[in-house]
Amino acid sequence: MNLLENIRLALSGLKTSKMRSLLTMLGIIIGIASVIAIVTLGDSLTGSITDSMSSLGVNNVTVSLRERESEDMRMGGTDIEEDDKFTDEMLEGLLEAYPEEITAISLSESAGSGKAQDGRLYANVSITGTNIGYQTANNIEMLEGRYLIDKDVDGKKEVAVVSDKFAANLFGADAAPADVLEREVKVYTDKEILTFVIVGVYKYDTSSMMAMGGTASDQDLRTDTYIPVTTAKKIAGSDAGYQSFTVIARSDANSQTVIADVQGYFARYYPESHKYTVNAFSMESMVESMTSMLSTVQLAIAAIAAISLLVGGIGVMNIMLVSVTERTREIGTRKALGARNSAIRIQFVVESIIICLIGGIIGVILGIALGIMGATLLGYPAQPSVSIILIAVAFSMAIGVFFGYYPANKAAKLDPIEALRYE
Repeated sequence: MNLLENIRLALSGLKTSKMRSLLTMLGIIIGIASVIAIVTLGDSLTGSITDSMSSLGVNNVTVSLRERESEDMRMGGTDIEEDDKFTDEMLEGLLEAYPEEITAISLSESAGSGKAQDGRLYANVSITGTNIGYQTANNIEMLEGRYLIDKDVDGKKEVAVVSDKFAANLFGADAAPADVLEREVKVYTDKEILTFVIVGVYKYDTSSMMAMGGTASDQDLRTDTYIPVTTAKKIAGSDAGYQSFTVIARSDANSQTVIADVQGYFARYYPESHKYTVNAFSMESMVESMTSMLSTVQLAIAAIAAISLLVGGIGVMNIMLVSVTERTREIGTRKALGARNSAIRIQFVVESIIICLIGGIIGVILGIALGIMGATLLGYPAQPSVSIILIAVAFSMAIGVFFGYYPANKAAKLDPIEALRYE
């Protein structure tokens, strides 16, 4: 009996006992579907997070001060005195020392939050002081006007770059970004009323709100309003130094090399005897750590889900043993007519493989559907893994061989005389 004939007989047997066959496949279906759904959802989540983090610049290096005797990796402790902070002269010297590796330096300073109001219209804002490099480091897309320039920072000018959401909330949904340029806005904070002139409008990134789990309506949404970092320091009453900054590395620069060069540059300002040391890390290392962590969690959950494959395999073995018992007289007849043990063994192994393969295919389809559905509900693009799908199908076939061999071997070793006498 050739292979095609064995496959035909196996399919015929499945059609004869549809319900029993479906129940036998159920463990395989659930196991394969669970693994594929989890991997698909995990890949989608990982891809979305790494893309979001990469958009901030994987080569960018964040530099901050931390106490030598502390393991605390805080960004910018409040107890750092002005004399110990990074100065403008230090940052300018860093740019001059490594022009082939560094394109710019991004600075930021919080100046609190408040509400811009014009009659009944209002917009909630977070006031953030920045320099020109901040735009590059954070991929801020301008819709109209310009971003802050060195002249704004040097002159401590009271100018602002606002979001399109801000413009729509404060000046009406019909207001075009170009219409709000050069308009004066008043921001009411807990301490004072601040007045700024709008010089630019940027596009608000809705993905950042989703990443932080934001649920505020467009009207109550709090967006960043960017002002010169020197102006923010004046408002906040901060000193002239900086506790942290971001180095914007060139696209062809190696982030680890940049980190080493930055730490080497500041070694003369913060020697071993100094109270503080310079801590530098890149977004690339954060992306790698995040990806590794998510992959480990995903693998652990998938392994737990795969336990149902073992249960499904045991179910396949059980039903094949029952099938051998039910078809004992048939086996005896075939062996009496000259069928070899290998032919009997292959017949039952093929039946086991067919059961697991069909269950695996159904599980793959169900797993992809569940994975896409879950990723869509979470707001992430679905990324089904072709390699995992192929592995799942191959694994289901392997289960068929592994758990089908014992019943097949038992059938092959039946004594034909005893089998023919079996009732």
